[in-house]
Amino acid sequence: MLLLRRLRYLYKMSLAVSLRRALLVLLSGAVFILTVLYWNQGVIKTQAYSDSQLRPHNHKDRNHLSIPVEKSWTYKCENDRCVRTPYRKNASNTKRVSFTSCSMTCGDINIWPHPTTKSLISAHTLRFSVEDVQLQLDTPHREVSKLLKIAFDWFVRDLRQIQRLDYATHTPEAAAATFVSEATSRQRRHNNEAPAPETQPAASLFGSTFGLQRAGDLESLQVKLSVHESGEIDFNLDNNESYHLSTTFEHQRLVVHIAAHTFFGARHGLSTLQQLIWYDDEDRLLHTYASSLINDVPKFRYRGLMLDTSRHFFSVEAIKRTIAAMGLTKLNRFHWHITDAQSFPYVSRHYPELAEHGAYSESETYSDQDVREVVEFARIYGVQVLLELDAPAHAGNGWDWGPKRGLGELAMCINQQPWSFYCGEPPCGQLNPKNNHTYLILQRLYEEFLQLSGPTDIFHLGGDEVNLDCWAQYFNDTDLRGLWCDFMLQSNARLKLANGNVPPKYVAVWSSALTNTKCLPNSQFVVQIWGGSTWQENYDLLDNGYNVIFSHVDAWYLDCGFGSWRATGEAACSPYRTWQNVYKHRPWERMRLDKKRRKQVLGGEACMWTEQVDENQLDNRLWPRAAALAERLWSDPNDDHDFDVVQPDVFRRISLFRNRLVELGIKAEALFPKYCAQNPGECI
Repeated sequence: MLLLRRLRYLYKMSLAVSLRRALLVLLSGAVFILTVLYWNQGVIKTQAYSDSQLRPHNHKDRNHLSIPVEKSWTYKCENDRCVRTPYRKNASNTKRVSFTSCSMTCGDINIWPHPTTKSLISAHTLRFSVEDVQLQLDTPHREVSKLLKIAFDWFVRDLRQIQRLDYATHTPEAAAATFVSEATSRQRRHNNEAPAPETQPAASLFGSTFGLQRAGDLESLQVKLSVHESGEIDFNLDNNESYHLSTTFEHQRLVVHIAAHTFFGARHGLSTLQQLIWYDDEDRLLHTYASSLINDVPKFRYRGLMLDTSRHFFSVEAIKRTIAAMGLTKLNRFHWHITDAQSFPYVSRHYPELAEHGAYSESETYSDQDVREVVEFARIYGVQVLLELDAPAHAGNGWDWGPKRGLGELAMCINQQPWSFYCGEPPCGQLNPKNNHTYLILQRLYEEFLQLSGPTDIFHLGGDEVNLDCWAQYFNDTDLRGLWCDFMLQSNARLKLANGNVPPKYVAVWSSALTNTKCLPNSQFVVQIWGGSTWQENYDLLDNGYNVIFSHVDAWYLDCGFGSWRATGEAACSPYRTWQNVYKHRPWERMRLDKKRRKQVLGGEACMWTEQVDENQLDNRLWPRAAALAERLWSDPNDDHDFDVVQPDVFRRISLFRNRLVELGIKAEALFPKYCAQNPGECI
């Protein structure tokens, strides 16, 4: 009996040990699984970040939309304007019409910038989902094909955002689709076969659509992009940016055909198509026109936006976001004023000392990889990046290490006081025009900029606001302006060497006291006129044969109107430049230029100097005012109203375009009370 009890006890103990071991194994397994999931999560995040380097911008906040669904109102088109009335679903058998659907089908075509020619759109619209969108490429040019695939990828991503779908990163599928497509193309070339038109569904770009069921009027919306004439992908002022957009609808299949001479025209056509598509919050689907016909070509070749990243540092992500909006508005030149006297954030391969001594902090710098990433990103949007290293003035912090390296004084008057004696704003700094090492450093920097930005026919040398009193402290030259002239000519010679001993076709400089002389040859130099629109220099520069880019301070300086930021001197350019000021400014009309002088106007550029702007204000300081400039330079619509009044149609279109920017995660400035947006024409 005792033996039996002992056996039972041993059996229970053995069972307990077995259970403990089993639980321990299960617990260990759970810990292992959780550990694997945790580390895989990190890998996924890393992969997502790596793949996002060339994406439009960070999507993490994009599902938070600032445009709510307005179920309490319905809209009806009366006399080319949408009239708002209360809507009660149970009290009416009629379908609610959303504000956006009414706006897009009431009156003239509602896109920005307005096309340059008469556009035809149907009153009949079609509903579809983003999964119905497909790409068909029709081009013999491999590099054009590659860029258009990426551009279409981003186009569809924006449609997903507009349709308010979940933003999952299905990048492996996209990469696989691209790889298979390129492999097929390589095989065709190997077999001497002609490139076949490529059809690529949006679903293949993004993998699963989470069980989203097809709905609406279409089985497919096929975007056909045709580029036959030119395989050029490098920017120049002679790029053909025209495009032709047409649609055909048959058997639940809509084909949108965008035909262009170049990649750049096709890219602009995609930007237009994106604005021909909108989200209807009643049926939760995308809408577009059953038929449309648009022929479009810009009026001006140079349509720019300048951002100063020296006075405040801006992240690569913020710069990308700005460029993405530029692409939607068909602005084509991002003028990157990357350095100034305040800071030198660019980390040069040849002279890292410039950033070591001149950057605000180690984290507020741009590597060559950062710049290259921005340049390649911008290319997909049809935007050229122009890097400017302003010289000889506007060069202070970052240039003080010359004596330690045995190179002598590279710059003078650095941080000198009283600053108002030696520069236009603090801190002071001006390069040494008599130190050959200074020119060698400039040449190496020009080489780096040209390698990063790619082949170009235009380069910006800066060259403005030289304070001769700064140099007068060090040199006994009686002709200090001649010294300034020599500096610019030597810089231009170094630029030629940096460009493989080939001078760029156009070399841009800011307007200054020097451009009012005969120092710089008008056959090569382009003058960016920043002064007032009524200043005599506007006429003199044209009369002297210069090509010009208008950036008038009284119209297109977007940093103005926020008061003085210092205790002494005039530090404010008031008043605030409203979008109406920007839009109404037509200097070529105001100046009554003849045909010859008009040809000398390459275009215009809005400027964002950043004494009082950092990343927190960037979006709303730029948008939608920069869009007002974009329409002025793209189609330059005739405006018979006086200089202070903008037509109601323009208010309607820019208001809707501002909403589009907000949908895409760009925090654009509000134009007027929301009541005015919901009741077009009542507030004007």
